Amino acid sequence: MSSKVWRVVGEYRKKGRTFIFRKEVLAPKETHAREKVYSDLGSRHRVKRRDIRFTEVVEIRPEEVTSIELRRALGVESEG
Repeated sequence: MSSKVWRVVGEYRKKGRTFIFRKEVLAPKETHAREKVYSDLGSRHRVKRRDIRFTEVVEIRPEEVTSIELRRALGVESEG
């Protein structure tokens, strides 16, 4: 099974404030993309899963990716 590119948009609450996030991840399924975001937000920002809400999880084409690192990994963007 090949990996697809997913754009995950949502919000999380921390210390009474709401933060909006937008991430692009490589994953074979939507559920795997959600797990990657849970893991990333939990490790970087110490956010509990119950405080994370997804508003949009959509599959996108590699040409639509905005993250330079991910574009390079996909071979869309050249080094240099």
